[in-house]
Amino acid sequence: MKLELTDRVVVITGAAGNLGLAVAKEFSTAGAKIAFVDRTPGRLTEILSDIAGADNHFVAPATDVTAPDSVATTVTEIVNRFGKIDVLVNTAGGYRAGTPLHETPIGDWDFMLNLNARSVFLTCQAVIPHMLSRGYGKIINVASRAALNGEAYHAAYSVSKTAVVRLTESMAGELKQAGINVNCIMPGMIDTPQNRAAMPDSDFSKWVSTEAIADVILFLASEAARSINGAAVPVYGRS
Repeated sequence: MKLELTDRVVVITGAAGNLGLAVAKEFSTAGAKIAFVDRTPGRLTEILSDIAGADNHFVAPATDVTAPDSVATTVTEIVNRFGKIDVLVNTAGGYRAGTPLHETPIGDWDFMLNLNARSVFLTCQAVIPHMLSRGYGKIINVASRAALNGEAYHAAYSVSKTAVVRLTESMAGELKQAGINVNCIMPGMIDTPQNRAAMPDSDFSKWVSTEAIADVILFLASEAARSINGAAVPVYGRS
């Protein structure tokens, strides 16, 4: 099945990251109009000059997705530019682990919860009213396989990604009757240059590619997934 999002306005947070870039390419191919949201938007014009520079797309000013005012300003600019928001894809996030809970700096705890969970809360809170006004919307959040259970030395990261799943389920329950689908994906180990450098002895062929994850996100944003609400979709590759 060919999935098309012609003229759909898609907001991608973390758009300059590995996954964000793959999602942007996938949605652009499907005909969507893309609003790129990132802390470092200049990187987009370097890497995706052919897409980010197109007239039917919009590179938002530098946005801190953990700051309410920054998010609100960017969402307003996007709506002023396109007149609507059809799809929100939250790829913004990060990873920091390696210490036992009792030795984890409070700054690391706050960093994980803010970047992975607070960002989803704020972006969804800003975008949902615009979707409600039209009775239509698709929200796809990025959780992690780590959301399913806690592991040693990963407490803050695991908790932050579990929060993404719970936020997704709660929003789905609140919004499905209004024509808004909210779902999330749970990737396993993602095949990125950074992960390869950190784990050089791993079998990279078992990891999931950013392109494969983008395919699943595109599906959830399409009408083919119109009856799916509150799902946490595992995307593990062969890991």
